[in-house]
Amino acid sequence: MRVKKIITVCLLGLLASMGAAASAQDLLDGVKARGTLRVAVEGTYPPFNFKDKKTGELTGFDIEFARALAGKLGVKAEFVATEWVGILAGLQVGKYDAIISEVTMTPKREAEFDFSRPYTYSTAQLILRKDDKAEYRDFVSLKGKSVGVGQGSSYAETLNAVGGINVKTYVSAPLNLQDLANGRIDAALNDRLLVPYMIQEAKLPLRVAAAIGDIQKQGIPFKKNNPKFKAAVDTAIADMIRDGSYARISQKWFGLDASRLPSR
Repeated sequence: MRVKKIITVCLLGLLASMGAAASAQDLLDGVKARGTLRVAVEGTYPPFNFKDKKTGELTGFDIEFARALAGKLGVKAEFVATEWVGILAGLQVGKYDAIISEVTMTPKREAEFDFSRPYTYSTAQLILRKDDKAEYRDFVSLKGKSVGVGQGSSYAETLNAVGGINVKTYVSAPLNLQDLANGRIDAALNDRLLVPYMIQEAKLPLRVAAAIGDIQKQGIPFKKNNPKFKAAVDTAIADMIRDGSYARISQKWFGLDASRLPSR
């Protein structure tokens, strides 16, 4: 009986250790086994990620960057379009492996997720009506004004922290710009890489105003405690920068290399 008990205990211990090893599997192992990297994008954020009007297929900087990155990992990118307001919550519950949709690296987000090395650097850019001659050089100068930003964006957090600014959030950039053109808000705030494209596409009487605030870093968030995945993604990004493939994609969509710190 004692021998049987010992064998039983040993078997239970072995099974427990196997279960623990399985639960501790790094994200990279799952991605490699599946052959796909499940990537979340907003899908309505040109020129980063949006649906081509002719084909209905996702396109943009983030899409091309994600495909190239997945190729470096030896897998294919599989895209999941989801509204920005719930994109981080979806990552937390495992709906996808990572987000490649210009997620700014903030202390709050870095406490909840691990991030890759930054893959774009940018700043906040103000947008005003063409007939508005006002100039705002910092966030404080916007006190008393109504400013439109993306729902769930880091810009909303920044403006609310300043105080005294009427912050209005939008589910999409086109709605934000339309309200600005119609005089419902005084200014809009968005990413400097995005703004020239937005204004060109909107065909509204708007102008690019000052870049304000600190330089922001955008990275790829994923669930914590996946060191192999982080190392592989960081290496892939570095390889893309070194071999010029990153610069080619960035120049195509922005006319500049977004992996370099912007001059102020």
